[in-house]
Parts: sequence; C-alpha cells; structure tokens
Amino acid sequence: MTDSQQTPDSGIQVSFNPQDKGQANLVYILYLVGLLVGLTGIIGVIMAYVAKDQADPVLKSHYDHQIAIFWKGFVYLVVGTILSFVLIGIFVLLWWAIWMIINVVRGMQTLSRGEPMAKSAGWGL
Repeated sequence: MTDSQQTPDSGIQVSFNPQDKGQANLVYILYLVGLLVGLTGIIGVIMAYVAKDQADPVLKSHYDHQIAIFWKGFVYLVVGTILSFVLIGIFVLLWWAIWMIINVVRGMQTLSRGEPMAKSAGWGL
C-alpha cells in the first residue's frame, strides 16, 4: 500500500511506501534519543545514508535533512565539549540540544504531513 502525495513545489505526484515513511520517522526518533544515548544518533545517520539513494524525492529530502542535522549537531557537540573547559561550552551544548530538538520536531511534523523538507537544517533556528 502506498500513500500518494503531491509535492507543493513542483506539483508532481509522488507515491511512497508508508513503511519507508516510518523508517524516516524512526531516524528522527533515534536522534531525539541520541541526546541522551549518543550511539542512537550514529545508527540514525547510517540508516539515513543507506535509505536516501532508494527513496522517493519527498523522503530523500528528509534523509538529506537528517544527515545535515547529524553533521552540524556533531560540530556543535565537539565545539561545546572542547569549550566546556572554559565554561562557555556549557552554553554551546545547551544550544545544541535546543537546536536538535527544534530541527527534529520540525522534520517530524513535515514528514507526518507527507511534505518534503523545504531546506536543510541551518546553523541557527
């Protein structure tokens, strides 16, 4: 069974398997759990890399968004950890957690509507 969606940008009719949508949603969930257990974030980005080549355009935009979230979040995490020795890193780590939650929730909401991600995660909100 497939869901059929029309992409707002192009008007092209796109069909995708709900199971694939579930996998993209699982990656978002793994990222949220990854805030507490870092290993799940790594599993999520591997799943996104593997699935993006076979995905339809809507899901591919979500996998690209997830990959961007992972790598930008990784940079925030490394910089925050290093700067923790001079205390400003605590604020960077707090920003990283807020940034991750907002980007993941935004992606999950867009995915639940069956829409493609308009743009990848930026460095700010």
